[in-house]
Amino acid sequence: MSMLNDAEWHNGILEALDDPALIVDRGIVSQCNVAARELLGDHIAGQDVRMAIRHPDGLSAILATENKRQVLSGLNATLGRVEISCSTLKDNIRFVIFRDVSVQERVARVHTDFVANASHELRTPLANILGYVETLSDDKMVDDGETRDRFLGIISREAQRMNGLIDDLMSLSRIEARKHDLPQTLVDLKKAIARVDDQDRGRLSMPEQTLQVRGDESQLVQLFQNLVSNAIRYGHETQPIDIVIEATSRDSVIISVTDYGEGIAPEHLPRLTERFFRVDDGRSRAAGGTGLGLSIVKHIVERHRGRFDISSKLGVGTTASVILPLGEPQ
Repeated sequence: MSMLNDAEWHNGILEALDDPALIVDRGIVSQCNVAARELLGDHIAGQDVRMAIRHPDGLSAILATENKRQVLSGLNATLGRVEISCSTLKDNIRFVIFRDVSVQERVARVHTDFVANASHELRTPLANILGYVETLSDDKMVDDGETRDRFLGIISREAQRMNGLIDDLMSLSRIEARKHDLPQTLVDLKKAIARVDDQDRGRLSMPEQTLQVRGDESQLVQLFQNLVSNAIRYGHETQPIDIVIEATSRDSVIISVTDYGEGIAPEHLPRLTERFFRVDDGRSRAAGGTGLGLSIVKHIVERHRGRFDISSKLGVGTTASVILPLGEPQ
């Protein structure tokens, strides 16, 4: 049985890695895997490491005598932040591996922002509740029934707002936990839309034939509920909303909900499905919005392998459209 020499052993390790990796022997890139050549260029093999990697901090880590781990910016024009990990194998031969950490850092930043935003959204109504409770505890308020009732009404609304926010946060968490679980149950869209509160305030248009999609019925009802509630909340109070459900020629169904309100400026459209994003904070909160409705819609649509789109024109109105694949009985 033949034994692998060091070069063959190193090459086997490098090619088994998905991350870019190098072997640097006395300042020369003696070996590199495909991922490293894609990152730094095919020319790096056999080249002085100072020419292969023109990043001062990266070179310092590679040429050090001790094990080093460092995060770099600007190593490659196509990458963001890269962590470089350098260790000595033997005879001062350095093993170098690169790992893109920009996605990981972005996810961590999104998580931090989400926690901060959720805390802020909960803290605001809680502060109002505590303030009004403290005022009501004043003995002077005992005989002022009108003011007391008004304060109690505010406390009730703020408590309901907190409850709605917590419900939406839990709902979003449940949807995300099952985002890779493709639903298989056939759902009748006509029956699902019939379960939506306030759907009778819209003009419903859909074909006579039964339209079914493979989905989670409770989530689809929630999707319709959020779209209808949004349209009513931001539409013109004297204008109805339009709910249109129609089959396409491509084995899919389009659900559109249109309001005839003020519309949304083009620069805001890409951010509408971000958690807690609001075009108008004051108006949204006054109308009872949690800032999570469209984010929930987006995640439900993604779980059902569909597409979600919002179009709007200032002074005319807004249309939210969902495209879902039609399901056929098995």
